[in-house]
Amino acid sequence: MTVHALKRFDNVTELAPQALVPADTSRGLSITAQGLEKSFGDNRVLRGLDFHVPAGQFVAIVGRSGCGKSTLLRLLLNLDQASGGQFWFGERNDAKPDKSAVRVMFQEPRLLPWASVLSNVEVGLGDKRGTPEGRALALDALRNVGLETRRDDWPAVLSGGQKQRVALARALVSNPRVLAFDEPLGALDALTRISMQKLLGQVWVDQGFTAIMVTHDVAEAVTLADRVLIIEEGEIAMDLSVDLPRPRERGSVEVAQLEGRILRELFRNSKAGEDA
Repeated sequence: MTVHALKRFDNVTELAPQALVPADTSRGLSITAQGLEKSFGDNRVLRGLDFHVPAGQFVAIVGRSGCGKSTLLRLLLNLDQASGGQFWFGERNDAKPDKSAVRVMFQEPRLLPWASVLSNVEVGLGDKRGTPEGRALALDALRNVGLETRRDDWPAVLSGGQKQRVALARALVSNPRVLAFDEPLGALDALTRISMQKLLGQVWVDQGFTAIMVTHDVAEAVTLADRVLIIEEGEIAMDLSVDLPRPRERGSVEVAQLEGRILRELFRNSKAGEDA
């Protein structure tokens, strides 16, 4: 087990060098899929996926537009129904996790414009919303993303990165065991995106949930994930382990080599499709 610590600079929390892996992955839930399929009419978007994600692992799902990665995420979040096969969280395929155990962070913050920052975070509390306990949990979640001092502000006065921090706090406030990310940083500028990547990595290390991220950004996938799944035409074309120490330096030789390997796979499949 690796001990980790946090350090703060100018209200931005960063990982200390020894913060390499989650201290406790037992809070996360494993995810298992067997023959998972999804069709829309005659269009088979997912074609019998089989995979297992251990509890506490950070998995990035990449692929070209239309490959099925967002459809897979929607199935795992029960936002859509599979056409075939099955998936489950935890060790038993008949077990149903508590609704608060699985949360999602979207590309758009989806904040309520008429509610304060703190009230927006409390939306994620369910039955605890509006209670003293819930208020304390919401404040703690804002503290974890460095926005405790903005608790009474309206969303309209926040920057894009700050709005995404609020959305992250809302997702974290119920202490989820699985947290899904659907292109959560795609609308941010480059520098803000890098800062948010560090924050996502930090909270994953700190809380030990299972993370599933859909992204078009290969560098982001390699920087954050333990493992990258490449989906092509509804099938898993590559299952790549990212066995690099954390925190990872963008532009390092090791990171660049893995990025290149993933990009070559994506372009190889793209070229094969053009030649067919």
